[in-house]
Amino acid sequence: MDIALEQPARARLITAEERELPVAARLRYASTDPLAVHIDFPGEVSLDGSGATWTFARSLLETGLCGPAGAGDVHIRPCGPGQTAMELHSPHGMALLRFDTPALDRFLLRTYAVVAAGEEDLGEVVERGLSALFDGV
Repeated sequence: MDIALEQPARARLITAEERELPVAARLRYASTDPLAVHIDFPGEVSLDGSGATWTFARSLLETGLCGPAGAGDVHIRPCGPGQTAMELHSPHGMALLRFDTPALDRFLLRTYAVVAAGEEDLGEVVERGLSALFDGV
């Protein structure tokens, strides 16, 4: 059975002037893509006004809640008591956001209740990827 989770999450966008702007984000997880988590941002915080979705490893979120993690476009680390910082890097620049750690932790625990760590069935994910890669060949 396919299960999808969504959870609103309030974030604070840290500007170059070190001001904090509130951002309403949405965390998403789907059992059909068990290794990934998604964060959706509304149009008012994206450069083109159309919103943005960032997808990264669920394990990166877990590791980043306890210590610095990430080597690619997404970096996550604890940031003071009860806060988690997330850096999102793109060709257009970098965004620094702060989330309340309990909200991220609650979401992560909910994902593990759907698909436990180490229990991910990657057969369907690999099949979809190969099908998309070789579609029409």
